[in-house]
Amino acid sequence: MLTELNGQIERITFTNEENGFTIARVKVRGRRDLVTVVGALMAPSPGEILHMKGEWTSHPKFGEQFKVVEYRTKVPATVHGIRKYLGSGLIKGLGPVMAGRIVDRFGKNTLDVIENEIKRLDGVAGIGKKRIAMITDAWDAQREIRDVMLFLQSHDVSSGYAAKIYKRYGNRSIAVVKENPYRLAADILGIGFVTADQIAAKLGIAKDAGMRVEAGILYVLYQLSDEGNVYFPYEPLISKSCEILAVEREAVVNSLGRLTLDRIIVMEDLNDNRDVCGENSKAVFLAKFHRSETSIARRIITLVNSAKSIRDIDSNKAIEWVQGQLAITLADQQIEAVRCAIENKVMIITGGPGTGKTTIINAVLKIFAQLKTKIMLAAPTGRAAKRMSETSGCEAKTIHRMLEFSLQKGGFQRNEDKPLGCDVLIIDEASMIDTILMYHLLKAVPPFATFILVGDVNQLPSVGAGNILKDIIESSAVPVVALNKIFRQAQTSRIIVNAHQINQGVVPFLDATYSSDPRNDFYFIEQEDPEKILEIIVELNKVRIPQRFGFDPVDDIQVLTPMHRGVVGSGNLNQKLQAALNPGEGGITRGDRTYRANDKVMQIRNNYDKDVFNGDIGRISEIQWEDKEVMINFDGRAVVYDFGDLDQIVSAYAVSVHKSQGSEYAAVIIPIVTQHYILLQRNLIYTAVTRGKKLVILVGSRKAMAIGVNNNKTQKRYTRLRFRLSS
Repeated sequence: MLTELNGQIERITFTNEENGFTIARVKVRGRRDLVTVVGALMAPSPGEILHMKGEWTSHPKFGEQFKVVEYRTKVPATVHGIRKYLGSGLIKGLGPVMAGRIVDRFGKNTLDVIENEIKRLDGVAGIGKKRIAMITDAWDAQREIRDVMLFLQSHDVSSGYAAKIYKRYGNRSIAVVKENPYRLAADILGIGFVTADQIAAKLGIAKDAGMRVEAGILYVLYQLSDEGNVYFPYEPLISKSCEILAVEREAVVNSLGRLTLDRIIVMEDLNDNRDVCGENSKAVFLAKFHRSETSIARRIITLVNSAKSIRDIDSNKAIEWVQGQLAITLADQQIEAVRCAIENKVMIITGGPGTGKTTIINAVLKIFAQLKTKIMLAAPTGRAAKRMSETSGCEAKTIHRMLEFSLQKGGFQRNEDKPLGCDVLIIDEASMIDTILMYHLLKAVPPFATFILVGDVNQLPSVGAGNILKDIIESSAVPVVALNKIFRQAQTSRIIVNAHQINQGVVPFLDATYSSDPRNDFYFIEQEDPEKILEIIVELNKVRIPQRFGFDPVDDIQVLTPMHRGVVGSGNLNQKLQAALNPGEGGITRGDRTYRANDKVMQIRNNYDKDVFNGDIGRISEIQWEDKEVMINFDGRAVVYDFGDLDQIVSAYAVSVHKSQGSEYAAVIIPIVTQHYILLQRNLIYTAVTRGKKLVILVGSRKAMAIGVNNNKTQKRYTRLRFRLSS
C-alpha cells in the first residue's frame, strides 16, 4: 500500500539529468524537520509543491527517506514558495535578486501576472523589454517541456531527455515520438537506439516491425563505426543484428534490402579479400562511409597523376642550399624525405619522437618558400596546430578551420567548387585523421597541389572510423619515408629512447626510484594494488611533481589512463583529483559530475559554433547562475556554455589515452594495471608515453607493462582503402 505525502521543495540536494534521479529536501505540513525525498523527478525546482505517492525507507547512512513512486506537481501558492520557485534558476534571465523584486511587487499574484499579463513586469526595476522577452520564451518553453516530460515519463523515459527532445522538435515532440520513436536515436544526441526501443515497446510497436529492424541495423553499424570500422562483413552483421534485436534472420535480410534500395547503406562484393571475409562475401557500408572511402582513393590517385604547379628544380642543389640556410647537416633519411617532397606530388613522412620530422618540415618549407609557392599547414586538433606553428614559425590551422567549417552555412565551405588556395599542403599528426575528415580535406585540395602527410603510424589510429595513414602506407600508392633513427640530442631523453623500445616490443628498463641525474625524465613506480596506485597518482599530481620539478598541478600535469571505469579509470581519477586540486562546496551537477570554477575540463565532441573541438582542454572561469551559463577558458579564449550544453564537456584531470592524441603535456602520469588488460596494447602505451615532453611517470605493475608492450595485436578495423588504392 503506497503512502501519500504532500510538501513543498525547499532545496535540491542532487539531481541527475540523465535519469532524473533526485534527492530533495521537502517541507511537509505538521513536520518540524525537512523530509528527504528520493526518486525520479522531472526538472524539480525549489518552491514547487509535490503530491507524492511512495513508501518510507531507512537509509543506513542518511536515515529516514520517502521514496517516490508517482507524483504530481503544482506551482507554489505562497509568497515564500513563489520567491524560491522563480529564483531557483528555472527561468533564464531571472535570478534570486530579480525574482525577489517581482514577488515584492505582485505577491501571490506573481505567477498569474507572468502567465497572463507579463507586460506588467516592465514596472519592476531592472526589467525591460529584452528581459521580458527572455522570461516569456523561457516560461512558454518550460510549460511545453513539462507536457513532453509527462508524456515521456509515462513511457519510462528519463526527464533529462525531455528538454533535448523539445529543443529539436518543439511543440511537435509528442506527435513525432508517437509516429516513429526511432527518429530520436538519429536526431537527439544522447538518446540511442536502446532508449528509443524502450519507448517503442511502450507504444506497442512489434519487435519485427520494419522501422524497428531498420533502426536496429543502423544502430549496429554506427556502433561498429565507433569501434573504427568503415564497413562490416554481411554475415557477421546479420548475426549481430539478430542477436541484438531478437528477431529472425529473414527480418534482418529484408530490412537490409530496403535500406540498400533507399541508399542508406551500400553493399559491395569482397571477392578480392577472401582471407578476411570468406568466399563471395559482401561488405556493408553506411552510405556516408562508402562515399567517403571511394572518394578518398579516387582523389589520391588524381593528385598523384596530376601535374604540379611548383616548377621543377634540382633536388641535390636545393638540399645543399637549405642545409646552409638552416646551418645543419641533414641525415640520410632526412635527405631522402626532403628529396621525396621536392620530386613528388603526394608523399608520407612517418616516424616516432626524436627522428627529425620537424627538421624535415622546416627544410621543405624553406625550399618551397624560396620558390614563392603558396603553402598551407594544418593539423587535426587545435593543440597540434599550435605546436606546428611554434616549431615551424609559420601559421598552422586546424583542418576544420582551414576548410572554413560553418554549421549555419551547411558544413565545410572549402570543397571542389571552392578549393584551397595553395600549391603545397602539409598535414601533421596524420594518424588522427579519420575517413570522413580525410574525405572533406581531399575534396578541397586542388589537383595541382603537392600534398604531404606527416605522422606516426605506430600511434593509436583515429578515434573515428578508418585507418587512413596506415592504409595509404600499406597500399604503396604513394612514396613513404619511414624515419627510425633517433638523433643524438634526442638520445639523452629516456622518454624518447623508451618510447622506441616499447614500439619495438622491448620492455624498457623500469627504474623504480628517482634518479639523481637531472636529465632523467622517465620513471616507474611499482605498485600492484589499484587503491594504492590511486593514492600515489593523487600525491604525485598534488605534491611530489610540483615540489620536485616545479610543474603546475593542473596546467602542466596530465594523467592518462587506458579506461574510463575502475579504480584508476578516468571517472574515479577525476573525482579524486578534483577533490585534491580544486576542493570546495557547490558547483553545478550534471549526472555524476560536479563542475566548479577553476575546474579542468575537456570538450568531448566537435562544436563548430563555439570553435571548440573534441579533445580541447580548458578551465572553467565562471559559473553564472542567473543566466544559466558557464564560461570556459580555452588557451586564452573565453567560450560560453549554456547549462544544457554541459554534456559536451567532462572533467579532464585524467583523460583517456585516445583523447590525448595530438596533444603534448609537460608531465604525464600513466597508471598501468592488469585490470586494464583488454586495452593493454603496445600502441596505446607508446602513444601515452610520447605525450610527455619533459616527464613521464608510470605507476603500476611490471606484469601489466609487459602484457601491454608484448601485445601488438590491435583490434582489426574493417576498411577498404588499401585495396582501392592498390587495385
